[in-house]
Amino acid sequence: MKNKDLLGLKDLSAAEITSILDAAIPFKALLEKGDKKTNHLSGKSIVSLFYENSTRTRVSFEAAAKFMGGAFMSIQAATSSIQKGETLVDTGKNLDAMKTDVIILRHPTAGAPHLLAGNVKASVINAGDGMNEHPTQALLDIFTMREKLGNIKGKKVTIVGDIAFSRVARSNIWGLNKLGANVTVCAPKSLLPKGIEKFPCDTTIDIESALKNADIVMGLRIQTERQQGAPFPTISEYAAHFGVSESRLKIASKNVIIMHPGPVNRGVEMTSSVIDSANSVILQQVTNGVAIRMALLDILANRKEGKK
Repeated sequence: MKNKDLLGLKDLSAAEITSILDAAIPFKALLEKGDKKTNHLSGKSIVSLFYENSTRTRVSFEAAAKFMGGAFMSIQAATSSIQKGETLVDTGKNLDAMKTDVIILRHPTAGAPHLLAGNVKASVINAGDGMNEHPTQALLDIFTMREKLGNIKGKKVTIVGDIAFSRVARSNIWGLNKLGANVTVCAPKSLLPKGIEKFPCDTTIDIESALKNADIVMGLRIQTERQQGAPFPTISEYAAHFGVSESRLKIASKNVIIMHPGPVNRGVEMTSSVIDSANSVILQQVTNGVAIRMALLDILANRKEGKK
């Protein structure tokens, strides 16, 4: 990677994305063997700084750091000096003064990781900023797709659900496009973001056309906590018109891969039979998330001094 930080996939090259994916392969093999202890991060300090709730991302980073022998500390905004009025930049500078090597930031404001990265010497990893990007989730998603399909160039990837409020969708659109996949997003008009036509993807409100010949189908959670007003009348109506079911998947590719970044709302974005089907790789995504984050922490914590 050219820079000291991972802030999003929009600004990474295809070669940089591929290098991260390739670096995760031996770490995935390590996880599969069961002997997870390495010394890649011996003597390194990793801090997660989360201003929003998280389970998978936070625990995945913690597992990755500890498996590699790093010192890991977790800061939750609700129980820190942030509640006393300390700014993000001041918090970051204090962590810098403690000789922190990597800061993992989740923040409700888009652009917050960029602000932090410009004010600290530590490497900053964006663990989700507002409705902007969630690059490590997209990397683990793409890693999973590549693991199942090999080369994803030319493959049809359909993302169905809350596109408007999804940072996961945005990072996947940027990353998949750079690697040559064809991305289609599908949602009711109320859940498509303004300016979607500027993104490198096809857009539709017709679930059948979205699923037709799809090689990969990814469901997204309806993020009611970010929405103001009801984007559709009822959850049951959304499920009826946009839920991914076995019957709807009959027009997708024969061996279509089913994905979801979690948490899954069963019976809403996908039926239980789809979630638990043989084609589902949702739990593999979780495993691959640890491998991707191990690779990233190794790359950034052990970077040569002087790189931007």
